[in-house]
Amino acid sequence: MTHVRTIRIRGYHCDFYGHLNHARYLELLEEARWSYLEGRLDLADWAGRNLGIVVASLTINYRRPAPVDTVLDIHSKMKEIKARTGIIHQEMVNRATGKIIADADVTFAVIDTATGRSVPLEGDLREVFAGADEGAP
Repeated sequence: MTHVRTIRIRGYHCDFYGHLNHARYLELLEEARWSYLEGRLDLADWAGRNLGIVVASLTINYRRPAPVDTVLDIHSKMKEIKARTGIIHQEMVNRATGKIIADADVTFAVIDTATGRSVPLEGDLREVFAGADEGAP
């Protein structure tokens, strides 16, 4: 299952050249990831269990510029779940042209906030992320 978050590029998102600044891509991708996962995570419960999510790495490919007023559909889906990490794949698509503006693979881990160490993605934790996409391994 792919989650889609729609975002319009505003003037404050843009750089001197009039298109989406490279750092803003990361912010918009993060907003889309939160939208993707917020219905699945009970953050109060996680805080009570000393659990948090951290980004371990992010690989992004900038493919095309996105000027002011471009409407982007950001597609997010679980690509892979491993023993202690998962990967969310995201694509930013120009709604008007259907062309991919950028794509990214975001590797995340769930950590014990008291120790800062990653915890295994098993049991109910795995279900949270596996449930995000039917086809995730």
